[in-house]
Amino acid sequence: MLLGVEGLRVLLVDADAGRAALVTAGLEAAGCEVVALVSDTGDLTRLARESGAEVIVCDLDDPGRDALESMRALNRDEPRPVVLFAERGEPEQIEAALEAGVAAYVVEGLAPGRVRPVIEVAIRRFRAHHAMRMELEATRATLASRAVIDRAKARLMERGRLSEEEAYRRLRRAAMDQGRRLVDIAQAIMSEK
Repeated sequence: MLLGVEGLRVLLVDADAGRAALVTAGLEAAGCEVVALVSDTGDLTRLARESGAEVIVCDLDDPGRDALESMRALNRDEPRPVVLFAERGEPEQIEAALEAGVAAYVVEGLAPGRVRPVIEVAIRRFRAHHAMRMELEATRATLASRAVIDRAKARLMERGRLSEEEAYRRLRRAAMDQGRRLVDIAQAIMSEK
């Protein structure tokens, strides 16, 4: 994805044809390419995938539960920045949108002069959030692997009356001899009867 918005592929969601034309003109003036225009948020995941959009811009009067659920599914299945321009912005509504994965929630509609900076901020916020999510998943996987290795060490210690260090050395040696990951060897030990 680009740092700026030049050439950025945008999926625009707007039910108002006249407003959509103005928003499209604003996006194009900012250097974006509107690759698809749809009137509602139904199945955003499929629409984003098919259009190849890099950013989703939704200009909605009042984002409802169905729209937010579609954005949540998009964030889970095809993560990409979502910018939501809305006429209303109750605190609960904004919080629900951010929890659904919206990277920027702008109240009082879309002004052409604000398009570029809002999209740039949304992209940066999305990237930061996505990086943190990837780091969290990697940390969880590491912790899960360590737990399996620790259980396998305990089993080896119990079976062979080994010290923890000796059990760990045996696991490492088996992993190196077999060209496998340490966690895979540990899982094999744990699956033995």
